[in-house]
Amino acid sequence: MTVSQTFRVEGMTCEHCVAAVRDEVARVRGVGEVDVDLATGRLTILADEVIDAEQVRAAVRSAGYEIAA
Repeated sequence: MTVSQTFRVEGMTCEHCVAAVRDEVARVRGVGEVDVDLATGRLTILADEVIDAEQVRAAVRSAGYEIAA
């Protein structure tokens, strides 16, 4: 079963931002696919199980951005 999780990332302004977030989140253990939409700030993760939101938040922060509260 595939689980989809969606977050909103603040501060992205260009495709470089999108790539940075996508690359960092893809490194989180268990993440299968990552989709980042610049226009909406939406980050969607597909995985075999629910990924801990704090791990996602840390990866996004590592890329230089924040998850919206």
